[in-house]
Amino acid sequence: MKKKLFLPLLLLVLIISACGNQATNDSQVSPTTDTSTNSDTAADSNTGTKTYQSESGPIEVPANPKRIVALTNAPNVLSLGFTLVGVDEWTNTNPLFTDKLSGVTVVSPEDLEKIIELEPDLIITGSDSKNLDKLNEIAPTVAYTWGKLDYLNQQLEIGKLLNKEQEAQAWVDDFKQRAAEVGKEIKAKYGDNVTVSVLETDAKSFYVFGNNWARGTEVLYQAMGLSMPEKVKADALGPGYYTLSSEVLGEYVGDFLVISRSSKGDNSFMKTETWNNIPAVQNKHVIEIDTESSTYSDPTTLDYLLDIFKTGFLG
Repeated sequence: MKKKLFLPLLLLVLIISACGNQATNDSQVSPTTDTSTNSDTAADSNTGTKTYQSESGPIEVPANPKRIVALTNAPNVLSLGFTLVGVDEWTNTNPLFTDKLSGVTVVSPEDLEKIIELEPDLIITGSDSKNLDKLNEIAPTVAYTWGKLDYLNQQLEIGKLLNKEQEAQAWVDDFKQRAAEVGKEIKAKYGDNVTVSVLETDAKSFYVFGNNWARGTEVLYQAMGLSMPEKVKADALGPGYYTLSSEVLGEYVGDFLVISRSSKGDNSFMKTETWNNIPAVQNKHVIEIDTESSTYSDPTTLDYLLDIFKTGFLG
């Protein structure tokens, strides 16, 4: 629900908060396409702050934030061992993070009053979020553009923001090695040209995914180096996903099929003749993943999916 900020007391709080963050606002510069490097982040040991090179320019943020509101990228933050005081509703309903989010307040960019009450020292959000200026008056706000960075560099960037770059880099290096080894084992067992498709279904349609649309696509196609069928490559690789009717499913399914589905959804399609005539289904080359647990590309999700794929392909 949208909240209206007409209460005098609330306006007074916003004004006081804005004054306290004036130095942050003054540090903003024109947008840049540069991503930060080690030299872009300078810690100030006297004030407990550092300058972080955000997409919109340098911004003063806490060197060691304690009260983070993550309106986006919450799984990346949680994967680095941080706790949150505020989180978006989608992460809150993800089964992989239930234990870590017990008691954490669910908020959106429109919930300014609730966010103020949480007294955050750092806010993370998307560049397309509403109320960016007002959020920055509450606390230093770092906004990321979805898709601007790939899944590994996004984790590294969160690591730079939170003074956990070494930990983020260590995970990236380890994950790439582990995933590549699994990919080699799969090719050794089924051939270098083995193909896999990733499908998801809702109540009305099916969707086939390219190589960067979560649901394990980054793991399978990028990290493990597996191939997608030519028809999937033609229709889904560019836009990221492609909508299908059930009648043409078989045309988009490779040697293996990863199907993302909700246990709460209508899965009667799995009893149809069309489904059971797909060669991958007949060969028992179907790997099921839970939709609610698979819509992010953070370390926790990627490690979870890598384990599923290793078992699904190799037994």
